[in-house]
Amino acid sequence: MSAFGLVVLVLALLLLRQNLFVLLGSVAAYAYLVFGDGMLTNIVIDAWDAANKEVLLSIPLYILAGNIMARGGIAARLIRLMRVLTAPVPGGLAIAAVLSCAVFAAVTGSGTVTLLAVGAIMYPALLQAGYPKAFALGALSAAGTLGVIVPPSIPLILYGIMTQTSIADLFIAGVGPAILLTLMMVVYAVVSNRSQRRQRWQTGQLVAAFRDGIWALLMPVIILGGIYSGYFTPTESAAVAVVYAIVVEMLIHRELGWSGLFEVVAQTSQLLGALFPVLMMALSLNVFLTYQQVPEHLVQWLSGLISDSTTFLLGTNLFLLLMGCLMDIGSAILILAPMLQPIAAEQGIDAVHFGIIMVVNLEMGYLTPPLGLNLIVAMTVFKEEFWTICRAVLPFLAMMLAGLMLVSFLPQLSLFLLG
Repeated sequence: MSAFGLVVLVLALLLLRQNLFVLLGSVAAYAYLVFGDGMLTNIVIDAWDAANKEVLLSIPLYILAGNIMARGGIAARLIRLMRVLTAPVPGGLAIAAVLSCAVFAAVTGSGTVTLLAVGAIMYPALLQAGYPKAFALGALSAAGTLGVIVPPSIPLILYGIMTQTSIADLFIAGVGPAILLTLMMVVYAVVSNRSQRRQRWQTGQLVAAFRDGIWALLMPVIILGGIYSGYFTPTESAAVAVVYAIVVEMLIHRELGWSGLFEVVAQTSQLLGALFPVLMMALSLNVFLTYQQVPEHLVQWLSGLISDSTTFLLGTNLFLLLMGCLMDIGSAILILAPMLQPIAAEQGIDAVHFGIIMVVNLEMGYLTPPLGLNLIVAMTVFKEEFWTICRAVLPFLAMMLAGLMLVSFLPQLSLFLLG
């Protein structure tokens, strides 16, 4: 009866369209009162103990670094470099659009910011060059999601925190799938736009564009190189990213002043004010579930229903694709990762590999209605109908689904850099 009451509570909150903080807080309170010792103060104690982790500092620092880069002139410089590099290739501007999204995502770590910054520049350029509107809409909307899997990735950090998995390993494991998805989009851009006019490759323009864009290109190299070589931890790398972003934008490019920096810090603080209470409540609930051995009981129950890892991966992929349509990626990871990862471990699936599978799955949720964030952002940026953008992303969703199957069943795509 107590379990039925919990289901009723969750359904009622969903029908009332309560936010995730209210939902998690209510579930945690019900769980402590009904299944625990009845002491609601334990919610705060467990949340504090769970959140007292140094790695949590990396989330606000990476978000701040990305916002500083997005506010400056990094996007325009990267786009110029990619356009010059791909000019002699058939469909060169289309390739430049995809690569600009991939590189800018690696700088900012945000798919939405990537779509806003790169899409606003590349969409009119693609249309003016004669590229089909459907391709331009689909390519920019889909390539904008690469920020979810390209390190530094906030979803990967959240997964690492919720499952006690090495964030450094997750960052490195995300490189292979990111390259795979980017290459698939590049190949499609070439094949579908091979009749577009090419341009000459001018060495002078290339040198100038590379000189302007070199500081942006160095950022992911410094972050991943520093982590992989052991010079600094993921949290320290986030602090390095903030300092690097400030130096580049304020002292080298000089496109961000003190007033602009203050605005970026204020905007980032507002975003974190909404994110961290939810994260704290999710961590508190996770501590309670672990104490009550819920993951272990769930593993035992499902072990009798799942015959092998292939069945588990197929079922999990289908489930996560559905959840991606209904939940944002952060909420899905906070709620589902602590439940699914122990089951994956029972099936012999590496925790790092499963984290990449989960994030790639939920990445596709950015492009699926009704809650696809990139669809909504693209509708605003490109001023097109929602369903027009939905149709435009279908070929890219098919490619990403093929990429997901490869990532799921070829673990070395994720783990080869980890040995």
